[in-house]
Amino acid sequence: MVVPQFLFSDGKILKHDKLLISPNNRSFRYGDGFFETMKWYKGKILLEQLHLERLFHTLHKLQFKPPTYFTAEYIVDAIQQLVAKNQHHQLARVRVTIYRGDGGIYDEQNHFPHLLIQTWALNPMNNRLNENGLTIDIYAAAVKQADHFSMLKSNNYLGYAMAALWAKENHLNDAILLNPQGNIADATIANMFIINNGTIITPALSEGPVSGVMRRYILKQLQDRGYEVKEGIVSVDDLANASEVFLTNAIYGMRWVKQCGKNAYSHQLVPHLYKEIIAPLFV
Repeated sequence: MVVPQFLFSDGKILKHDKLLISPNNRSFRYGDGFFETMKWYKGKILLEQLHLERLFHTLHKLQFKPPTYFTAEYIVDAIQQLVAKNQHHQLARVRVTIYRGDGGIYDEQNHFPHLLIQTWALNPMNNRLNENGLTIDIYAAAVKQADHFSMLKSNNYLGYAMAALWAKENHLNDAILLNPQGNIADATIANMFIINNGTIITPALSEGPVSGVMRRYILKQLQDRGYEVKEGIVSVDDLANASEVFLTNAIYGMRWVKQCGKNAYSHQLVPHLYKEIIAPLFV
């Protein structure tokens, strides 16, 4: 029997096909809001504290005015309720969306943070390093800005969405976006790391990437383990000349890249990094 799918919206669990917003909604009109993607595994949110820190940091930065009950505990409890309702007990993707209500660009009704939560079952293969390397390329038609809001997971996702369409049309696993200086920002659903002469390098947040929770976790783990790590500028030439490339996000953890454009990569160190840093999350 197919299990009915439900969602959580502003304190209520509803059928997943329930219409929730009006045509005047500011998130629908302008992308006025943000989202958080989390991984649920055996009764807990992986890297829960890091996700909640980012969520409330973004809430403040986008000038929402939450009521007193809108706490980390409230959000986690809502996720637990929905996971149970959808029977996603073992492994699930959780998407938390926060958005402003109705209004025009200069006449918002209020700054209340509307809360929408959705969950989907995940394949257990998401808890393993990919056997086949990813094939990716650079999407040149969009530029990822490097500004006050570029590190946030905004609901304004047009550049990434078009890059993903292009990647699918070209039979790629992901696409890379460049910043206004023509350097690497990030991928459509992941942060990028390269390995060059033994140094593990990722674009600094000033270069325009989303401040990924998994990125933050991996950087800390690498530093604690004594690896040579650098956050800085990653040029297209740096990417071409790298010995290894891997992508990171909260769902997959870490995935190795075998090819970007005409450039091929090995995966000597990445499996060891996965075993050291990502695999322990699933114990």
